[in-house]
Amino acid sequence: MAFNIGLSGLTAAAADLKVTGNNIANVATNGFKQSRAEFGDIFTRSYGTISRTNTGAGVRTIATTQQFTQGTLEFSGNSLDLSITGRGFFVLNSAGNDDNVYTRAGAFQVDSEGYIVNNGSPPLRLQGFPPVDPSDPNSTFRTGLRTDMQVNLGDSPPNATSEIAAQINLRSDATTPVDGNGDPIDPTATGAGGFEIDNPDTYNFSTSTTIFDSLGTPRPVTLYFIKDDATGPGAWQAHVQMDGAIDPDTFPGGSPIAMEFDTNGVLTTPNPALTNLEFEMDNYEPLNGATLGTDDPTQPIPPPTTPGTNIVQLDLTGTTQYGQKYAVSSLEQDGYTTGRITGVDADEEGVIFVRYSNGRALPLGQVALADFDNTQGLQQIGDTSWAETTDSGNPVIFSPGTGSLGLIQGGALETSNVDLATELVNLITAQRNYQANSKTISAADTITQSILNIQ
Repeated sequence: MAFNIGLSGLTAAAADLKVTGNNIANVATNGFKQSRAEFGDIFTRSYGTISRTNTGAGVRTIATTQQFTQGTLEFSGNSLDLSITGRGFFVLNSAGNDDNVYTRAGAFQVDSEGYIVNNGSPPLRLQGFPPVDPSDPNSTFRTGLRTDMQVNLGDSPPNATSEIAAQINLRSDATTPVDGNGDPIDPTATGAGGFEIDNPDTYNFSTSTTIFDSLGTPRPVTLYFIKDDATGPGAWQAHVQMDGAIDPDTFPGGSPIAMEFDTNGVLTTPNPALTNLEFEMDNYEPLNGATLGTDDPTQPIPPPTTPGTNIVQLDLTGTTQYGQKYAVSSLEQDGYTTGRITGVDADEEGVIFVRYSNGRALPLGQVALADFDNTQGLQQIGDTSWAETTDSGNPVIFSPGTGSLGLIQGGALETSNVDLATELVNLITAQRNYQANSKTISAADTITQSILNIQ
């Protein structure tokens, strides 16, 4: 019996050494969760025996349990490195296979087809929820549909400008420019005696921006402001030119924009502060057949207009006439040119954005996270991955930050939760236990030998 007890102790100590050694071996493995060997005594009893006189029969390994505590986050600088702060697992899947694999290791990359995959062999695809509208930076996500996350490696298409929004301050002490004879020019006229693009003496202030046509071609647009004292102390005329040319049909009726400010410097005309600018694209180089204006009839361009009719809305809301300085508080437009991918990154809610050279950031999808009622019931399958079992229960898969699921940290990896100092102490303890149990066998052998020597 003593031999069996000592042997069970050796077996248990060897198991402890294996578990401890495995923890130490994976101290640098991202997403690794340490394990702990748990033991129970063997106690045999037969019918009619008195327990207080029974002796134990040794020890056995009851379980090797995993410890799913949070590992430390290390920032890597790689935007596709993802880590989970809190509970949850990334959901992975192989192509054409519905068997999910779960991991905390978030070292991802893009394969030749644009799929986001891990570094396993074979690589497994990261699962996520697709956006409702991939062209909307603020799109919601279809959390009822889980798909392989794939980066569209093509260019981002251009978008024609449909609106220019300008917030400008015009000097309250400005006066109408004068011609060479000292006579005030006509702020509403273009050419001799009026506004001339090439003559800065014929306007008070100008500012410019770049708009884009439907093919992504940049086209410079300049706003010129001329004080109109003949109309009143708060009157101005605004001219608009594109590509260095004035189109006489840009404004309704061929006249520039008449602007009026009250005694408090607040814009009162036009009211509302919106004006349609209609550009005849055949008058501007390059003649590429492109159009301006929205292709979405729901955009807030005042009627009458139809998509792609070269109408751009000028919004002067917030423009003022204060003080003695010209200032541009804001000058924005909603068009953009063709864009190429410049990077991919993720926010804390697991939304992965693809960033383009035209300044656009479009949602690729939202990372799906899984949680289990009993994480210790998960089965380790290698490559720092787990598979569900009946003991773990079915996974709950949803968006990061909801329910019990943690948040996502982009550009960082979760390190192993192994405490090396603790494991080294455990290693010494397991070694001592092994040596001590070998002494039990040695002592039992000596006793047995003594009995065999009796004559």
